[in-house]
Amino acid sequence: MNIKAVLWDVDDTLFDYTEADRAGMRDHLAAEGLLLGYGSVEEALTRWRELGGVHWRRFAAGEGDWEATRRDRVRDFQGRPLTDTEADAWFERYVAHYERAWSLFPDVVPVLDTLAASHRHAVLSNSSLPVQERKLRALGVWDRFETVLCAEQLGVHKPAAEAFHVACEALELPPHEVAYVGDHPEIDGRGAADAGLLSVWIDRGDLHATVDPPVGPHRIVTLAELPAILGSDTRFGAPSTFG
Repeated sequence: MNIKAVLWDVDDTLFDYTEADRAGMRDHLAAEGLLLGYGSVEEALTRWRELGGVHWRRFAAGEGDWEATRRDRVRDFQGRPLTDTEADAWFERYVAHYERAWSLFPDVVPVLDTLAASHRHAVLSNSSLPVQERKLRALGVWDRFETVLCAEQLGVHKPAAEAFHVACEALELPPHEVAYVGDHPEIDGRGAADAGLLSVWIDRGDLHATVDPPVGPHRIVTLAELPAILGSDTRFGAPSTFG
């Protein structure tokens, strides 16, 4: 195995999206006076995330651009008609709370430091470039990556093999010389494995319910295990866990 580059997912892999979303939406609902419309913050969050999945699938199917599907998510969440301007303003108020809760997982900077000299690094995300650039710059890791590739700009989404192959082409490397690290067992784990990359699934708990772990990816529970899989120095790591 001669892995020369690592492609990274962002949300819930590098960036603690789930916790930031929870904290941001809790504070936003309280500020907007909307908590009384739900039995609990968790109930509201569940609805918000369900709608995120519904409208992301619409976006992935070409049924609307990023902004249009985001506005429809806001309208559905509130259960009332809103103009584009009203939906955008509501979402921006949410984003202000959400961004105050942004943080990297604690294992991210140590593994990037460990692998900095031995591997090239890039991002492949199912989001949009403006969203991920803003996030990675704010978190202080934008300059760690040669390139950041996002589905909205590429016109193709994970788990399609083409998405992974476009990223490999951008690195001018064949798939078997590239590792992909992501948190979703199917979209990231199985998708990367089926595309011929070394697939590493970071299982950060109960973020994605799965009865049977996907066949193909290496399963890890902390990024401290990644250098061992790549055959790199494991100054801070532990033996890798294959699954």
